[in-house]
Amino acid sequence: MVYRLFFSMLSLLLLLSACSTSKSWVVAKQPGGFFIGQGKDSVLFYQRIPHAADGRYARAHYIHPLYSLHNTVLTENMPKDHPHHHGVFWAWHQNFVGETSVGDAWALENFSWEVAKAEVDRSASSCVLRTEVLWKSPLWLDENGKEKAFVREKTDIAIHRSKENYRVIDFRIELHALEAGFQIGGSTDEKGYSGFSWRIRLPDELTFAGARGEVQPQNLALDAGPWMNITGNLDGQAGNEGVLVIDHPGNPGYPQPWILRSKNSMQNAAFPGREKIEIKPDQPLLLRYRMVIYDGALSRAQIDRLSASM
Repeated sequence: MVYRLFFSMLSLLLLLSACSTSKSWVVAKQPGGFFIGQGKDSVLFYQRIPHAADGRYARAHYIHPLYSLHNTVLTENMPKDHPHHHGVFWAWHQNFVGETSVGDAWALENFSWEVAKAEVDRSASSCVLRTEVLWKSPLWLDENGKEKAFVREKTDIAIHRSKENYRVIDFRIELHALEAGFQIGGSTDEKGYSGFSWRIRLPDELTFAGARGEVQPQNLALDAGPWMNITGNLDGQAGNEGVLVIDHPGNPGYPQPWILRSKNSMQNAAFPGREKIEIKPDQPLLLRYRMVIYDGALSRAQIDRLSASM
């Protein structure tokens, strides 16, 4: 009886250990960046070095692919209609030091990202990619004629262990100006787009919903509350998937307006709009967003819990 109980307990411990191992974080450093998975599930790829097509529209420091819970790809990278869109990215049209333009990071003109550091910390509950990135431009040079960084970006991307029918990814983006008078802004037209953006597959039938209910994409930014939920057959497989993005209550301009598109474009938390804002060297700008990848549907109670726990 004692032996039987011992072996039963041993079998249970081995089974629990195997289950835990099967869901361990998988981090693979590859030539272009980092692949991150959870057990047998693919989560995302972080592009560390610039990726371009025929030398054009090069961007570094973004996520593609981003995977669904079915291990299918949700994001699009350099689509024909907008080749400057790269998966999940954050960038601004207007970048100025004083009155001097130092490139357009959205349109990928006279702008580059130098990833000075990228490392991964793992725990039982999360896997965090920590990066330091220098913003540079051929329009901003030092006394020796070399490109001089004007922003040091410190961004953490925290992937939380999947549960229920969803996976949570938190973005913490901190911009440290290295030059006095540095400013960022969105497009100079009435749309004012720029900032945190995600380019995902867009099937014919989609639902866009904010905290106040369903909304329809329009040309200009719209106020829909502190989160945006997009649901549809995003990965081409059976059933629906969704991407929920939550604006952190500590963000400037909270709740930020949304630029939404149902065809051939990205989705965008539009900050700061067409008017530039200054980032002072001693006062970094902090932006935080939560992205939730889910299968099927999320209830309002789930969204409320996910919002409250940021």
